[in-house]
Amino acid sequence: MLISPGIDSSPEELEELGFKYIDEGKTKEGLKLILKAAKGYEEKDDKENAARLYRYLGYFLARRVGIEKAKPSLLKSTYLYIDLIEEEISKPEVDIDVLDEYCFRVLEVFAMLNDTRLLTKYASEFAGIYEDLGESYESAEDVTFAIRAYESAFRYYKLAGLEDGARKITEKLISLYGQIAEAKLGEGDIGAAADAFYELARYTRVIFGYDAHFKEMMDTAARNYERASKLAYSEGDLNGTTSYLVKAQYAYLLAGNSGRAKLIGINTVRMLNQVISAHRASGNDKMASEKLMETAEALIGVGKLEEAMGAYKNALELEGGLKHRTRIRLAVAKVYASQKGSEEVLEKVDLVEFHLKKNNLHKAFDIVDGILLEKEELTEARRKILEAEGITEF
Repeated sequence: MLISPGIDSSPEELEELGFKYIDEGKTKEGLKLILKAAKGYEEKDDKENAARLYRYLGYFLARRVGIEKAKPSLLKSTYLYIDLIEEEISKPEVDIDVLDEYCFRVLEVFAMLNDTRLLTKYASEFAGIYEDLGESYESAEDVTFAIRAYESAFRYYKLAGLEDGARKITEKLISLYGQIAEAKLGEGDIGAAADAFYELARYTRVIFGYDAHFKEMMDTAARNYERASKLAYSEGDLNGTTSYLVKAQYAYLLAGNSGRAKLIGINTVRMLNQVISAHRASGNDKMASEKLMETAEALIGVGKLEEAMGAYKNALELEGGLKHRTRIRLAVAKVYASQKGSEEVLEKVDLVEFHLKKNNLHKAFDIVDGILLEKEELTEARRKILEAEGITEF
């Protein structure tokens, strides 16, 4: 039996009832109510909720009846997001994460519609917006926000195919990360310095490729992660110690120092086993799951995939989630990139890490799972990962 909305029903009430109908299998009636709710939000000038519902309708229709039927709703959501972008950048203080979400929604639709012209046009415009923001933050000596803005500008320039713009931003990022690394070393914050050197290495690769410059910077990151682990150990912080050691292991792998990476990996697994036992004994499932993930990553780094899957499965049993699923695939992709010297894979790894920093978990997962799907040599690793996740796809 259908519950009819009242004449004066609010958009919120229409939306709630619409989704209820869809959950109950009354799809046609539910979609009508969601469309009505979207129009109601629009009339109230609530563009964000209107855009969200039009986007939902577009994606739903694209899956069920094809992209042509979905196009009007998708475009409606897109132009509402463009309005929201204009409103956000006119504010005295711009929320760059909210802005990034709006920009991403716009480009996502043009990519779905295979509209290369508009995708390139808006990616270029968004790159310019973020570059201007980065310069404003840099002038105000807000290095952290300048970096966040420039990193988004870099991604949008790359998406637009504007390599000169991307290179210009890369040089700015190298300079800023260099400042951070130097400052953090001076403060004795070795872990933060190591993170900055890691980022420096990533952007050095953009200019020089997967060569000696990149490897030297990544080796610097690795050595500082090792230093940070020793400091953490001296303070009795075993959680910090093991986290820094896993970072060191992978930085050494990418630097081409597989011998050092293997030695660190083996020793880290032994230490992690003790740490996990302590967390389990105290009932701290969240930390036990995190340390099991680090164990899986360390084991993948030394070529012990079967053992890694055992740790990974145990981690998921304690605390699942898309972040764990992304991290395990990212570890496999990094090992592959280091073994093959693959700049193509490393570029995608960089994109995954960018989305992880932005907490765009679905996008990060899609990209890294795509790496494993594309490379024939990684088919078996992906199958084992799916098996540990309880998924049969083959």
